[in-house]
Amino acid sequence: MTNIKLYISRLILSCTSRCMFVFILLFSFLVLSCTTNNQPLEANNTANETLPYFNTPDWTPEWIEKKDSQYQKIHQIPAFNFKDQEGNTVSNKTVNGKIYIANFFFTSCRGICPKMTSNMYLLQEAFRLDTTILFLSHSVTPDTDSVAVLKKYAIENKVNSKQWHLLTGPKMGIYDLAKKQYFAGDTIGYYQTGNEFLHTENFILVDQKQRIRGVYNGTLLIEIERIKEDIAILKKED
Repeated sequence: MTNIKLYISRLILSCTSRCMFVFILLFSFLVLSCTTNNQPLEANNTANETLPYFNTPDWTPEWIEKKDSQYQKIHQIPAFNFKDQEGNTVSNKTVNGKIYIANFFFTSCRGICPKMTSNMYLLQEAFRLDTTILFLSHSVTPDTDSVAVLKKYAIENKVNSKQWHLLTGPKMGIYDLAKKQYFAGDTIGYYQTGNEFLHTENFILVDQKQRIRGVYNGTLLIEIERIKEDIAILKKED
């Protein structure tokens, strides 16, 4: 219960219209729980705070203990294989045992992408000396975002190629991974057909076993601070 209350209290600060129905669901649950638990949130011990798992495209958080029969069934990002701005192969093996943030962008975007890139840079700088943290930015227009184009974009935006990978590859491979595995479609709770253009502000936190542990609005500075906090929590997990 403590974890749910903490999660909801933080979600209130960053929730956008896109996640509002999830918030309403969680808030209703909290209200009901408060009728039997009058302990104030401030009195809870946050030292035991853990992050939820996300197993479905409706972004419902689930706290699953290792002894739970569902623990071995937690959703994991499957194998993938793309090229980064250096022409190097980046795959699920690259992120194995690492914590990483994934997002989706395109270099010619003049809407939300510049802000997302700027905020991802802040995370890069915050974890520059931490080799256990990576960042994967997948191009949603890979036909035009070639390795050379991504390299130019990386230079312009001070991307550290050892830690932050701008990815290109087969379009359907990127879209399939984005919508069906990262749940990054533009509509919550809906996989879409795979043909719709993907344009989402989501930053997605993935743990050392390639399980989704958080979703954030990558255009908001308050969310960047929340990512830092959640990464610290992940690093303390067994």
